[in-house]
Amino acid sequence: MGERMILMGAIAGVHGVRGEVKVKSFTENPMSIAAYGPLYDDQGRTFALKLTSKAAKDQVVIAKIDGIADRNAAEALKGRRLYAPRAALPPIEAEDEFYASDLIGLAVEDQSGKRYGKVADVQDYGGGPMLAIEGTRPFDLPFADAFVPEVDVKAGKIVIALPDDFFSSKPVGDQEDGGD
Repeated sequence: MGERMILMGAIAGVHGVRGEVKVKSFTENPMSIAAYGPLYDDQGRTFALKLTSKAAKDQVVIAKIDGIADRNAAEALKGRRLYAPRAALPPIEAEDEFYASDLIGLAVEDQSGKRYGKVADVQDYGGGPMLAIEGTRPFDLPFADAFVPEVDVKAGKIVIALPDDFFSSKPVGDQEDGGD
């Protein structure tokens, strides 16, 4: 698996006694997770999903996996992360749209051309996407228009706009308030 793999979902638990699993889908339409062909785990093991639910509930779908026939086998897969090759995802037509994974490896510079490194990862812990920037001074940056006004995947770069005090060493909340 030399090509870039995209996280599509994770096996969240078991459903019933016949080996069905609950899959937390990270796709825009949760029911489309099985449409990208076989998925793969971190070790490269193949998972061919066949959805058995008619709808998703809270981004979770029920699926049957080829070769998994009972509850114990399904239970052993709990927590497994499922990936698809980037090439299996549909191409994006709009010039100003991209997959989050397409940002990884892009150069990071500000509007004056000062280089900060490159995008190492895109993460989302629930508060919105964050870019992990690696360089001489690694930092995380909210992926929002105010901080990232320009993304140019074709040119291989993003342009960032940092507040003047972005790298100040004073933690938030430690400012003097002028007394009680």
